[in-house]
Amino acid sequence: MAEKEAQKGLIVFEDKNIRRLWHDNQWFYSVIDVIAVLIEQEKFQTTRKYWNKLSQRLRDEGSEVVTNCHRLKLPAEDGKLRETDCANTKSLFRMIQSIPSKKVEPFKMWLAQVGNERIEEIENPELAQDRVKEYYVLKGYPKDWIDKRLRGIAIRQDLTDEWRNRGIEEERDFAILTNEISKATFGKTVSEYKQFKGLRKPNQNLRDHMTDWELIFNMLGEKATTDITIAKDAKEFLELKHSAKEGGDIAKNARKELEQKIGKSVVSTENYLYLNQKKKKQIEEKK
Repeated sequence: MAEKEAQKGLIVFEDKNIRRLWHDNQWFYSVIDVIAVLIEQEKFQTTRKYWNKLSQRLRDEGSEVVTNCHRLKLPAEDGKLRETDCANTKSLFRMIQSIPSKKVEPFKMWLAQVGNERIEEIENPELAQDRVKEYYVLKGYPKDWIDKRLRGIAIRQDLTDEWRNRGIEEERDFAILTNEISKATFGKTVSEYKQFKGLRKPNQNLRDHMTDWELIFNMLGEKATTDITIAKDAKEFLELKHSAKEGGDIAKNARKELEQKIGKSVVSTENYLYLNQKKKKQIEEKK
């Protein structure tokens, strides 16, 4: 999945992640994620049982809400794409009316706001970047870091667009090519790097936990890969894979030279998990 699409596919309501997918020219949201927010329950099995009972009651009442739900593939806790009950904005509005929760009204207001974002972004693409920036500001990231992160998103988007134009379609192939750059640049695959940084959850984005230098060398590897791919007019998957390694090697050489000068590795266990803990604490204090 392209970096830009990944950002759009996961949104946050009161520090809780809600998965969504752009399908048939509209947003579809994970029903389970929405219910988890409204009933303030994090256990999947409990939320699943609640949805099973609610869906049966809605069917008995003759409601078409459940019928209008789609089974769409979204990233699960194990990182794999799994079929999940999803509903569009209209169906969600009807569904949540049947859930006794103090969060229903604020959620409806929030849903109305985010539901229209995609249409606005199509008309004005700069809005997408502004919203990503706002997301990181609210999370508490430093301004200099945010600037690098946004630039990295743009560079990543250029690279994935180039791969897509050259026939890459499968999620697995994007992952393989990305790992080639990561292994060459940092000596670790993406999953190995996440483990190294103490990131255990599948929805934790490695780039969101990179230091300034890690972001810079990651950008260098991906930008170099894009330009090498274009210069060589790489088309076959193996050719693209070779270009990815070459791009990563350029970033690795630059990283090694810097590390020699400063006397330490820039591949760091540092992460920004403390920002999430800080945010949760602030929310608890407001209650």
